[in-house]
Amino acid sequence: MQQICDILLCSDYIVTQDKERRILENAALAIHDGIVIALDSKETLQKHFTPTQHIDKPQTLIMPGLVNTHTHVSMTFLRGLSDDLALMDWLNKHIFPVEAHLTPELVMFSSLLGYAEMLRTGTTACMDVYIFEDAVLHAADRSGIRCMGGEAIFNFPSAACPHSRDAFMRTRQLAERYHKHPRLSVCAAPHSVYTTTPEILEQSVALADELNLPLHIHLAESETETLTSLKQHGKRPIPYCHDLGLLRPGTTLAHVVDISPEELDILAQTGAYVAHNPSSNMKLASGIAPVIAMQERGIPVGLGTDGAASNNRLNMFTEMGRAALLHKVHSLDPTALPAQTVLDMGTRDGAKIFGKPELGSLTVGAPADLAMLRLSEPNMQPLYTPTSQLVYAATGMEVCLTMVAGEILYQDGIFTRLDYVEIPRQAQAIRAWSQKQRPQTHQTS
Repeated sequence: MQQICDILLCSDYIVTQDKERRILENAALAIHDGIVIALDSKETLQKHFTPTQHIDKPQTLIMPGLVNTHTHVSMTFLRGLSDDLALMDWLNKHIFPVEAHLTPELVMFSSLLGYAEMLRTGTTACMDVYIFEDAVLHAADRSGIRCMGGEAIFNFPSAACPHSRDAFMRTRQLAERYHKHPRLSVCAAPHSVYTTTPEILEQSVALADELNLPLHIHLAESETETLTSLKQHGKRPIPYCHDLGLLRPGTTLAHVVDISPEELDILAQTGAYVAHNPSSNMKLASGIAPVIAMQERGIPVGLGTDGAASNNRLNMFTEMGRAALLHKVHSLDPTALPAQTVLDMGTRDGAKIFGKPELGSLTVGAPADLAMLRLSEPNMQPLYTPTSQLVYAATGMEVCLTMVAGEILYQDGIFTRLDYVEIPRQAQAIRAWSQKQRPQTHQTS
């Protein structure tokens, strides 16, 4: 007797990312109520299941959805506005002045554009920090993607919050609103060491403890940050945050570039996570995070795009490829950070950092969060090793289907929840607005 399922999804290859890292050929997934209920050969599942929807695409590959562990999705409105600058100049002279005039509506539309890019390139979950984060999470709800969001907490006014206490209030409100949401969650998000105070960081830890929230902070991002921390607090960023109680399981540290071996040991002992952002760190010349040393110590490391202002892409395939190559040339070791390790960072490790390790693989009982890629594209042929192809050859534009919790959100050029005709129109209006907000000395003719 055949079993009912919502979707039977068939493909030439399924890269399961399970504990054994199995790659199945001529295989299929049966999905019901958003969950993978069977995984076997196409022939077997076609015999045993009667699906409501049967999708059989030759010359394709299915993989778990990618998890972006650090981004500012709505910063798509700043994509290309100010490039080729050092971190602090870029922030203080170009980014912060424009952000001071932001509105919830601008953040909403910019977020929708960012989520469209993510879904188009196979990302199914992201960890976001920004201002007007209620608009960011509302856009995530509309798009169907998974998102953990946090209102950025500063020691100076933002367009959303005149005072840090307002950011704490917004965090509390978001946590109450989304604590039972199936796809959205909230973190406490002090922006960084150099934009907060010891009191703000201690209050962030206290709020996280009270509401059982994870923490997310930019940390050890550059040598300049280290010098600032030494001047202001008499300590380097890692020991400073450790003494304030931030470093612990459930805390995600974005970047972690300027760090000593002794400080790596501290991270390993505390159980904190790291979000590695290779493209952003290279573009801003912040340095190279010692990812290999982190992994040798057992520190969980995921991949992030950062915002589109410091990367220009929200494409996790780009991050996987660049991470693999960056650490090979940095270590002068072609065996460093092999393709399988990098794919783990984009899926399994990212899912752990996101707080839902079940998202990182395609196994029976796991949520049906996945991406399907066309293998017929020229850059995907010939195919010897699917894992290698995903890390070194794929661009993300081969994705032909993206699914979250069993719901197809993108397929063959169509976004099922988003009006993509309207999004580029809004992007042009946002571009005109952003140009007007730039300091006069930096405007282009």
